[in-house]
Amino acid sequence: MKKLTAIIFLSYIFSSTSLACTTFFINKNGQLVFGRNYDWITAAGMICTNLRGLQKTSIKQDDGKTMSWTSNYGSITFNQYGKEFPTGGMNEKGLIVELMWLEGTKFPDPDDRPSMHVLQWIQYELDQNSTVDEVIASDKLVRITSRGTPIHYLVADAGGNVATVEFLKGKMVVHKGKDLPFAVLTNSTYDESVQKIKGVDNSRSFADNSIDRFAKACSMVQQFQLQNIDTPVVDYAFGILNKVSSGDWTKWSIVYDITNRKISFKSHDFTDIKTVSFSAFDFSCASSPKMFDINQNSNGEVSASFKNFSIDDSKPILEAAVHESRSQVNIPEAAIEAILNYSREIKCK
Repeated sequence: MKKLTAIIFLSYIFSSTSLACTTFFINKNGQLVFGRNYDWITAAGMICTNLRGLQKTSIKQDDGKTMSWTSNYGSITFNQYGKEFPTGGMNEKGLIVELMWLEGTKFPDPDDRPSMHVLQWIQYELDQNSTVDEVIASDKLVRITSRGTPIHYLVADAGGNVATVEFLKGKMVVHKGKDLPFAVLTNSTYDESVQKIKGVDNSRSFADNSIDRFAKACSMVQQFQLQNIDTPVVDYAFGILNKVSSGDWTKWSIVYDITNRKISFKSHDFTDIKTVSFSAFDFSCASSPKMFDINQNSNGEVSASFKNFSIDDSKPILEAAVHESRSQVNIPEAAIEAILNYSREIKCK
């Protein structure tokens, strides 16, 4: 029953309202930075460290199959709906996976591959892979459940590679390299976004909010990469996020400094910028995973303020996210305990 409840819970996440999120990637003289605005109806959430060497099994989805793996890499993730189900994050090798809403998404129909929920897929990729190409190749091994929420992803790695990953007409569609003229993604398909701003001044305003944010981010990224702008790259990335903000809907703004393995962030109600460093954490399986409530008064380097992860401390954050989402999503109350129990079952190999 617990597993069944978890399945029901995961199939309801994000099922009613689109996310007006924005992501982009900057390569400025070899310094690699990834920016992300997370737009949603609740700001409740935590930042989690995830250890390498953990044995995991996916929650059953539409086909009843599961997939087991051992995490190869530690990661730091942003989580609202349970520790193993992030909305995005970066691993210790510098791989980043972040999601955005995309109407018109069609995930593959059931086949021989086991299926996985859209959020657990993010953790799986961060656990297993270190490069964009490895994320793309994983499509041969696992698919996102056909009942999955309409989502597409922007992924990047420490080699400076970046790609959009979309699922259209039941197939994975990837843009990278020469097929990715702008390393930006919002809430329209990548092809539609590029086509609509083609041949026009990207700084102009568009009636379509998704295209408008795409154009603004493209323009600012291009300016920074091509012009002699003295602003530090992380500060400039926050400037882009401020420019494409959706006001009260923008709950978190995150900048991943891939080169230096640092993450800076702020939330809607706690706007001081905070930073965490991968070097401050032990990701070995013998250590304790850490957590940090994203909504608290602090600033600057906050790695030392993380505390040992516990089910009891994470439960109020999960409950707040579930309850504050209730106007848009119908998540069964019993699902909360099922998700917490899933975290309890994960052990070192």
